[in-house]
Amino acid sequence: MSLSAIARSLGLSVTTVSRALGGFPDVAAATRARVEAEAARIGYRPNLTARRLKSGRSETVGVVLPAGPGQFDDPFFLRLLAAVGPPLQTAGLDLMVATARPGTDELRAYRRMVEDRRVDGIILGRTRRRDDRIAYLIDSGMPFVTHGRTEETRPYAHLDIDGRAAFLDATARLIGFGHRRIGLINAAETYMFAHHRQDGWRAALDDAGLEPGPLAHAEPTEENGFRAMEAMLRAPAPPTAVLCGTDRLAVGALHAAAAAGLRAGRDISVIGYDDLPVAAYTDPPLTTLEQPIDRMGARLAAILLALLGGADAAGFSEIWQARLIARASDGPAPSDAAGNTYNAGAAAPANNKSSKGANDETRNLPRR
Repeated sequence: MSLSAIARSLGLSVTTVSRALGGFPDVAAATRARVEAEAARIGYRPNLTARRLKSGRSETVGVVLPAGPGQFDDPFFLRLLAAVGPPLQTAGLDLMVATARPGTDELRAYRRMVEDRRVDGIILGRTRRRDDRIAYLIDSGMPFVTHGRTEETRPYAHLDIDGRAAFLDATARLIGFGHRRIGLINAAETYMFAHHRQDGWRAALDDAGLEPGPLAHAEPTEENGFRAMEAMLRAPAPPTAVLCGTDRLAVGALHAAAAAGLRAGRDISVIGYDDLPVAAYTDPPLTTLEQPIDRMGARLAAILLALLGGADAAGFSEIWQARLIARASDGPAPSDAAGNTYNAGAAAPANNKSSKGANDETRNLPRR
C-alpha cells in the first residue's frame, strides 16, 4: 500500500497525504483525520528508511552493555532493558543494544553510535566515578540519561538510588541485631554506586563507634561473592555479618557460608542489594535492598523522550530511596550461653565489645 493509493481514494494530492501523516500543522484537522482513517483501513505502513533519511533521525535509542562476548547475562541489565523497551516502542522508537568490553572498546561503541548517527539518544548504565563515556556524550551534544551518578561536574540527566542512605540503614539494622564485626563485599571501586554504598557502611559503623570489618572489592558476580566470603570466613577474625554490594555477590556469599557449615540468618547475617527475582528463592531467602527496576526503566525512558523533545538535561537530577526487603538471611548476632557474641567461623567466642583496632582487610579480586 502506498501514499498514492490513499491520495487516489480520497481525491487528495500525494503531498497533502504525506504532510497529513507526517503531522505537519498546515494540514486541516478534518483532512488529517480522513487521511489517518484511510491509512488505517488499508493497512498502510510508512517507509521507515525513507522517513528517517528525510528527517535526519534514526528513531532509535542506544544502550551499550559493559560486557565481553558471551556475557550478555546480567539479570539487572536484562530487567532494565525489559522496562525501557515498551515506552520507547510506544513512542515509535527502536532500541539498539550493543555489548563492548569496558574501556577503549566501550567508548569506541559509543562513538560509532553518535558519529555514524545510528541513534537519536542513549541510555547509559553502571556509571563510574570518573566516566569518560559521560564526558564524551556531553561534548557530543547527544541526548542521554544515565542510571547512576558520576563525579562529572557539568549537568547531565540522571536517575539514581541513594546507595549511601541504603547501606547506612542496612548497617544500622545489623548493629541493632548485636553485630559488631560487619564486613562488606562490594563491587569494583571504579563504580560510583560502590563508592556510595561503601560510604554508607562506614558512616554507620563510625556513628556506632565500630571499626570496619573486612572489605573486598570485585566485579559483581556470584563467583566473586563466593570467593570473597570464603576468604573472610578463613580470616582470624571473621565477620558475624556481611553486606554485599549486589544480589549477585550476595548469592555467592550465601553459598560460601553454607559450604563452611554456617546457616545465614543464624550463624552469620548476609544482606544484598537490588532485589533481583532470585533473592526470594535463595536458601535462606535473601534480605536485600530493593531497586524498583521496572519503575526506574520506565522513568529513564520518559526522561530521554523529554530530552529528545528539547528539554534541558539540567532539569533531570533524581535520587530515589531504596527499600529494605526483610527475609531470612539476617538476624541477631550468634552468642553463647553466657551471652558473648561469636565471630562466625571462629574457634572460640569473643566478648560483645566493639572491635576497635581491627584491621581493615581490603582484597581486590580479579575481573570476571
